[in-house]
Amino acid sequence: MKNLVDLHTHSTASDGIYSPTELLSHAHEAGLKVMALTDHDSTNGLDEALEAARQYDIDLLPGIELNTDFSGGEVHVLGYFLEYKRPAFQHILQSLRNAREHRGQRMVEQLNEAGIHITWERVREIAQGSVGRPHVARALLEAGYVQSIPEAFEKYIGNGQVGYVPRYKLAPIDAVRLIASANGLPVVAHPYDHPGVIRLQEWLPDLCKAGLVGLETYYGYYSTEQETTLLQLAKIYGLIPTGGSDFHGPGIHPTPLGGRYVPYEAVERLKAAAAARQGQEPPTFELPHPVEE
Repeated sequence: MKNLVDLHTHSTASDGIYSPTELLSHAHEAGLKVMALTDHDSTNGLDEALEAARQYDIDLLPGIELNTDFSGGEVHVLGYFLEYKRPAFQHILQSLRNAREHRGQRMVEQLNEAGIHITWERVREIAQGSVGRPHVARALLEAGYVQSIPEAFEKYIGNGQVGYVPRYKLAPIDAVRLIASANGLPVVAHPYDHPGVIRLQEWLPDLCKAGLVGLETYYGYYSTEQETTLLQLAKIYGLIPTGGSDFHGPGIHPTPLGGRYVPYEAVERLKAAAAARQGQEPPTFELPHPVEE
């Protein structure tokens, strides 16, 4: 069955390899009819992506992905149909990107102090947009310290390694509320990758009360058994099963652009939920603690 939908992709506005226009070109070549751009902590690629989507006759859903932390690890939260130009929303995103920038600089400093020589200037050049650990990893690869991106995480910038720096801690419920503050539709991303389904079920009631509308079910390499479990969980909590490839570029994630089948029903249900919120004044949101600039 040919796949027409990919609701989880990244561009150079965060940590993807392709610009938004290039990404839409590849989506067209892959035969996609619906795509969401979900860059980390950034909507800076959306205007360009929307223009390119018109050129390639692709229905583009404006999105984002927020990284959050809890006591046992991290959870990612996707947002769809954002009213992303709201000033208060953009102000908070800029604060989160500033925190990423500061973290990246400290990572480079720690690597240099350990005799691993890469420059912050090169990391910024690689990033083009919002800085993330993958950009530091690519600088390490370029400098010959590793043979692959995963090796860079394992040896140098993963948790507990010499270049690791903790990030600004945003809780999953705060990410849900932040997305809701832009009338967006919050969705828990790749639930098996971080908290695990058992742990996730502890939080779902509170996340749903805060505005959660979906659960990423059709994800990358998830097995049929995992997909079935997530579908059952989505049904119990009245959540929309969504999905996508989590595409950053070739060789970064195992699933190619459009490589995971996502039922078109997911798009229809998201559109209906977005239409129900249209014209409403969303709740306000403030970061729970200051961002280190």
